[in-house]
Amino acid sequence: MGKMAAAVGSVATLAAEPGEDAFRKLFRFYRQSRPGTADLGGVIDFSVSHAARGTGPGAPKVVKSQLNLSSVSDHDALRAGLQPVSKWQAYGLQGYPGYQWHWVKQCLKLYSRKPNVCNLDKHMTKEETQDLWEQSKEFLRCKEVNKRRPRSLLEKLRWVTLGYHYNWDSKRYSADHYTPFPSDLAFLSEQVAAACGFQGFRAEAGILNYYRLDSTLGIHVDRSELDHSRPLLSFSFGQSAIFLLGGLKRDEAPTPMFMHSGDIMVMSGFSRLLNHAVPRVLPSAEGDSLPGCLGAPLPADLPRDSVVEPCSLEDWQVCASYLKTARVNMTVRQVLAVGQDFPLEPTEENKRDITAEGSCHLDDDNSQVKRARLSPDY
Repeated sequence: MGKMAAAVGSVATLAAEPGEDAFRKLFRFYRQSRPGTADLGGVIDFSVSHAARGTGPGAPKVVKSQLNLSSVSDHDALRAGLQPVSKWQAYGLQGYPGYQWHWVKQCLKLYSRKPNVCNLDKHMTKEETQDLWEQSKEFLRCKEVNKRRPRSLLEKLRWVTLGYHYNWDSKRYSADHYTPFPSDLAFLSEQVAAACGFQGFRAEAGILNYYRLDSTLGIHVDRSELDHSRPLLSFSFGQSAIFLLGGLKRDEAPTPMFMHSGDIMVMSGFSRLLNHAVPRVLPSAEGDSLPGCLGAPLPADLPRDSVVEPCSLEDWQVCASYLKTARVNMTVRQVLAVGQDFPLEPTEENKRDITAEGSCHLDDDNSQVKRARLSPDY
């Protein structure tokens, strides 16, 4: 990890902005970094060999993690569109105690539909946001991708909430703001959680983030769920991103790592309440192209009870056009412990205290409103 030490060392030479902490400093460094340069030499890449990493002082070492493979059968893995369990690889950071077509199509075509909630709802009627896919598919399929053409509604999508819908103003979930959680995504999440030792995980809430190449996700902690003993699952598709994993406080410099298409991150135990952020989405080195792992559709011999389904070439053409300049991230959470209920709603006076800090959303360079301060809560 000598490269990482060098990269972090170069960050120290940057002039700190007033009130800037160690996490914010590194966030700004990667936000302004140039793709294909030595600036990215300190970012951990889990897709390459990890035989001996992290010899410098304070540099985390990548270690191979053991999965509880007996908890997931090859049959259930295939049902969820995952590779056979024997091919799974998991890694951890010392110092911190498949088939993708279906899931991309679900995020763009199905999960974006009503009754699920999205960022466009505040500016448009339910009729206008009823089916973003149908309104955008011909535009994406036929138009060349360039910066001058107006974006379709699907390209203006920034987030969608599932299950218990997260309230960005109060930073809370509630029993009366719920729609059925997608059964296929719940099954996928249960298999991944079980392999990581979390049998009985219940997928109760989801936040889907839709990144453009100029999008960022500010520094935050996912603490709104009422049961922090259960993991947070994160699935990435499309263009790669730099993910920063920090500590419990902002003055701890974070560890940068790549998140590639098909990567799954499980935040559990001590890491469940750590600061994290996405300062940069990286365009493909080959220009307007997709990662190679997105080149293969589902196999023809899926189990009869598979929760994933073949994606038509027509639908994939729309998805591929979208992903050439975008990244999609699915995060799945268990909100309540077994037998737990939501607390009573706070009084109006307490609500004012809760909303005082603001909220953390996806942001991009073209947004009209810049958030000068991002809340530590997601």
